[in-house]
Amino acid sequence: MAVRDSADGPVSLTLVAARLRAGDAEALGELYDAVGQRAYALARRVLGDPAAAEDAVHEAFAQLWERAATLEPVGRIDSLIMTMVHRRAIDAVRRRRGGRVPLGDTALLTQIDERAEAAFDEVVTAISEASLRARLRAIMAELPEEQRVVVHSVYFESLTLREIAERREIPLGTVKSRLRLAMSRLGAALKTEAQR
Repeated sequence: MAVRDSADGPVSLTLVAARLRAGDAEALGELYDAVGQRAYALARRVLGDPAAAEDAVHEAFAQLWERAATLEPVGRIDSLIMTMVHRRAIDAVRRRRGGRVPLGDTALLTQIDERAEAAFDEVVTAISEASLRARLRAIMAELPEEQRVVVHSVYFESLTLREIAERREIPLGTVKSRLRLAMSRLGAALKTEAQR
């Protein structure tokens, strides 16, 4: 995908990602030039605070640079950074509201969070292709209502899991389970679609 013209022609995000993996700091700047404004707009929409949005974007790009050597050569780098910015913004919202209160078995809850995040990463990578977006909508429609509501609330309304639990008047663990199950189903369905 070409994102802007340089003196030598269009810049390819695929090449930028490869250069990032190779440790090229200029590639990080090119990525920021390409998606920085969109990333900031996303963070500002979630946070409502310009300074906090800048911090979220900065943290996401810093984390990407730290992990650059371990990036997988699949998926789109712009989708990855947007996901990272979204997570940083949600984390900032949580910090403002007093953070998460551990419930029950924290190791289990952490494991559920990590699996849900991994499944979400797979889904984000897969839906970066426009043709898969329509398939994702169809797959989402096949999810049970309670799972579909949780996915929509987290990823389209930017609600935290605690906020969903409070609004729906259900335990936080139930919300996490529904999200994990939904993301597993979405990931499996998208893998099946990709193999066709």
